[in-house]
Amino acid sequence: MGKGSLAKDFSPKELEFFWKISETVVSGRYLKEILHLIVTMTAEVMRSKICSILLLDEERRELSIEATQSRSEDYLKKPNIKVGESISGRAILGRQPIAVPDVTLEKQYRFPGIARREKVVSMLCVPMMIGKRAIGVINVYTPEARQFGEAEIKLLQAVANQAAVAIENTKLREEAIAARNAYETGKLVNRAKALLMRRMNLTEDAAHQHLLRTSRTTRKPLREVAEAVLLTFSGGPKVP
Repeated sequence: MGKGSLAKDFSPKELEFFWKISETVVSGRYLKEILHLIVTMTAEVMRSKICSILLLDEERRELSIEATQSRSEDYLKKPNIKVGESISGRAILGRQPIAVPDVTLEKQYRFPGIARREKVVSMLCVPMMIGKRAIGVINVYTPEARQFGEAEIKLLQAVANQAAVAIENTKLREEAIAARNAYETGKLVNRAKALLMRRMNLTEDAAHQHLLRTSRTTRKPLREVAEAVLLTFSGGPKVP
């Protein structure tokens, strides 16, 4: 969505809010902090009592609360919901926003008792998309009955897109860090094996098994064992 289309779709206040969301996403903060700021700002600008982000566990086909500005223990302790048995799940499967005028009257809404105690009525649920894949939803609940207009739906869709970008970027960053750590560990282990082969007259396989046994016995990661070998025999674990 370009700057021109944003200005056309949103009011100046909503546009300012959206730029704040965008700045939050690229701020370098931790993901939990980013998502908490997103739901807090969204609840304020949309005048909703509760705003929450639920992420999809694709293996279990469940949605769980990842972030919310609500402090209600009742709401926070809600169990995970199955994709095929919930309004949020319908939004995931249909990849389309769903608006519910009164959740207490909606048969597929799983927690009408909590809704009554929290005094929330209407709900807007928007899927968070990465390409054609839904990774979760962002939900807003209002304390009064509301017919969500097209502008409100577009606004929440824009927020959902930004939240999805933040989540995906974090995932890619974590994968890159894991790959780099695995590469560095491999180089350290290879150097440690070479030292053991020379100093203890071991074959490569025997040196590798020695490192593995030491790792199991000491309950230390293989990388730490390799670093200890390098410190003992060569004075340092530096990766070339």
